[in-house]
Amino acid sequence: MSDKFSKIYDLSIKDPEKFWHEAANDIFWFKKPTKILNKSNPPFYKWYEDGVTNTCYNALDFHIDQGKGNKTALIYDSPITGNKSKFTYEELRSKVSKFAGALKDQGINKGDRVIIYMPMIPEAVVAMLACARIGAIHSVVFGGFASNELASRIDDSKAKLLVTASCGFEPGRTVEYKPLVDEAIKQAQHKISKMILFQRKGHEVKLNAPMEISWDEAHANAKDTDCVEMNSNEFAYILYTSGTTGTPKGIVRDIGGHIVALKWTMKNIYNIDADDIWWSASDIGWIVGHSYIVYAPLFKGCTTVLFEGKPVGTPDAGAFWKIISDYKVKSLFTAPTAFRAIKKEDPEGKFFSKYDLSKFESLFLAGERADPDTIKWAENLLKVPVIDHWWQTETSWAISSNCTGIEMMKTKYGSACKAVPGYDVKIIKSDQTLAKPNEMGDIVVKLPLPPGTFPTLWNADQRYKENYMSNYEGYYQTYDAGHIDEDGYIWIMSRTDDIINVAGHRLSTGAIEEVLSEHQSVAECAVLGIADKLKGQLPIGLIVLKAGVDKDNETISKECVQMVRDKIGPVAAFKVAIVIKRLPKTRSGKILRGTIRKIADSVEYKMPPTIDDPAILDEIKEDLIKNNILKSA
Repeated sequence: MSDKFSKIYDLSIKDPEKFWHEAANDIFWFKKPTKILNKSNPPFYKWYEDGVTNTCYNALDFHIDQGKGNKTALIYDSPITGNKSKFTYEELRSKVSKFAGALKDQGINKGDRVIIYMPMIPEAVVAMLACARIGAIHSVVFGGFASNELASRIDDSKAKLLVTASCGFEPGRTVEYKPLVDEAIKQAQHKISKMILFQRKGHEVKLNAPMEISWDEAHANAKDTDCVEMNSNEFAYILYTSGTTGTPKGIVRDIGGHIVALKWTMKNIYNIDADDIWWSASDIGWIVGHSYIVYAPLFKGCTTVLFEGKPVGTPDAGAFWKIISDYKVKSLFTAPTAFRAIKKEDPEGKFFSKYDLSKFESLFLAGERADPDTIKWAENLLKVPVIDHWWQTETSWAISSNCTGIEMMKTKYGSACKAVPGYDVKIIKSDQTLAKPNEMGDIVVKLPLPPGTFPTLWNADQRYKENYMSNYEGYYQTYDAGHIDEDGYIWIMSRTDDIINVAGHRLSTGAIEEVLSEHQSVAECAVLGIADKLKGQLPIGLIVLKAGVDKDNETISKECVQMVRDKIGPVAAFKVAIVIKRLPKTRSGKILRGTIRKIADSVEYKMPPTIDDPAILDEIKEDLIKNNILKSA
């Protein structure tokens, strides 16, 4: 292996201003920045502060100016509705320009906030880019989110207008948006002035004029609208972190750094060129959808896929292979939980053989730790590199990854590979000292963070400082825990609050989950620490089996306990592995370990707003009662 990656990484850490100055030359500026980094007021660093640009111009107009207007920008495929469509850069700009005019007609100007509460349809992408075109700040809220959560985001952002649709579709059910929106508007103390609603065919709803107008009505007199010149440090969007309680935490993104960093990642991390087809199977309501369905691929000038479906059930466990085959997708980025779902439904990979994946080159996983068994299963099936990489809503792009566009590195199963250029990652122990290789601790990033990350929180500078930048002086606290090995590979073992203390021994739930995932019958699992009077905490495992397993549950549980004893040792005090039907997750695929732990400890908990199906929590309670973990109420 050459040292190409090491040289690039070292430059990014030793001379970040030179590194990111060069990267900034790859985007369009109305006025190029001369001040690359302002370090005068830590932790509030400013990148490209005198630069002037526009997000939408870089996503659409820039490529059209270069004669690429006829290239496909967006492919929409909805197996739920049967609708499919493609939009060239020219066609997408036309729609965005017109909707930008529609927003202007409703009194939306530079700096105004617009809530977007929509399903995975092209109009959602159009709405995001139209806001960017006129300098409005969008805040996308996952479609179908509970009314009180939508209300809290309206209140915190002081949004002037809300863009929504009549409904969204899940496998086997329709989510009616209008009643949820109506209740949110009723609950919100801040009153929006206008609602624009896209009527989905066959699911039209009644609108209350003049405050509520349809998508078509909004376009009635709309004129094409040019891009507004924006200062680099003005905000592109607010994205509220999922699962928040109390006052929502609004992650903001500044415009210049966002464009520079995301465009840089497409080639350097994902090895995507302008002629490639890219697919991120997420939702626009999450950070992955913002960064890698909409913005990064369009900044790069490639083709991005917008998929309104699920890995299983729309219609079967071959849904992903069909999309990759139909559109000649080069790389897919999705959550590990999607592949666990496919593995559970089709462990032999029978659906895979029906499709042509000859153009497919790599699979990237993020959102939750990818267990080695899932990665190996995907590798054996796909015969391409499967890369677990790590990042957060706060950063908007990868902190650690195998940077395939720079230099392919070897896989270490269970690791999220090495720190990406721009991120100086360290491990700090509880005594505030830097950890040695392979020592467990809190994962932190030395300040300043690179461009494209979060410069602050919406209207909450002090909270930004106290929450993220105060526990370790000069570092951003990621709230993830793990270690870095002697080769510089980063191992994300758990969230900080998922480190459990068993009789004074600090154990990672992720390490135990890794062992359980190796059992041939286990599709997915979660480990949590429950309160114990003698040892402080004891780990229990919840395991979901693959489809078609004929071994009895008791035998599988005993085998799992023995595996943990053999591989981690008696110190783990692991004695309980419970077979359950399904794990409670957020809509983005994260397992709700904290909520399960509260249930097990009989601690009062709030129903997570992001939960995929609240009924699962009742199932978990019953399973815990049956296994004497929880007393019957």
